[in-house]
Amino acid sequence: MACDTDLRWTSAARTDVGRVRIRNEDACLDQPARGLWAVADGMGGHAFGDLASGAVVAALDGLPDPAGLPACVEAARARLGAVNGALRADARARGVPVIGSTVVALFARGREAACLWAGDSRLYLLRQGRLQQLTRDHSQAEAWRDSGGDLAAATASPNMITRAVGAADAIEFDVTTLPVRDGDVFLLCSDGLSTPVDEAAIATALAPGDCERAARDLVALALAHGGRDNVTVVVVRADDPSGDKTVLNPAL
Repeated sequence: MACDTDLRWTSAARTDVGRVRIRNEDACLDQPARGLWAVADGMGGHAFGDLASGAVVAALDGLPDPAGLPACVEAARARLGAVNGALRADARARGVPVIGSTVVALFARGREAACLWAGDSRLYLLRQGRLQQLTRDHSQAEAWRDSGGDLAAATASPNMITRAVGAADAIEFDVTTLPVRDGDVFLLCSDGLSTPVDEAAIATALAPGDCERAARDLVALALAHGGRDNVTVVVVRADDPSGDKTVLNPAL
């Protein structure tokens, strides 16, 4: 799958087992030349989470080269749907309740991007200094907020996800598309980052626009906040080589 775009994409990925877990059940893809990035988080507390996240990433890595963004998203749906069925069968064969994984994937074509996700792994966009969460968690806490429930009560107990690849016989993915602008910075991450690190700190780490540095700093922030979960980040930047880079000197 080649990235058909006149934007220049750069990216960097980092993953860490954290300070508490003994196994890293996260997986990621970082393929700027193909316009393809993803984070998958094997479901904590369930058996074989690393197997599930690896299967999700392998399915996306094997995507063919569809002509445009809608075809790319549909191909991802189909492949991940097949993974869902395989994980359900594997769980039955092994005699375990669930083998599952969240997924958040970003696809770039031309000057547009699309995000597909299930679960609570997230996609953020930093544009002109403003951080925006582009995904909505599929979780009990999010459902509680939507129903007008008390936020403190929603966060007092473990945050159970309500959708994941392998969690049910049928899987539904949410998708959002957006135009991409020069200088946009995207962040895909597992909840090992988004749970302990607030959005202000995330925005500060992304602001310089250096993907390698941001990925390193974000993982360090998660570890500094306890590192109680695996943490994975993929930082992606879009640049328009033909764009006008002239800026006004603020001293004038």
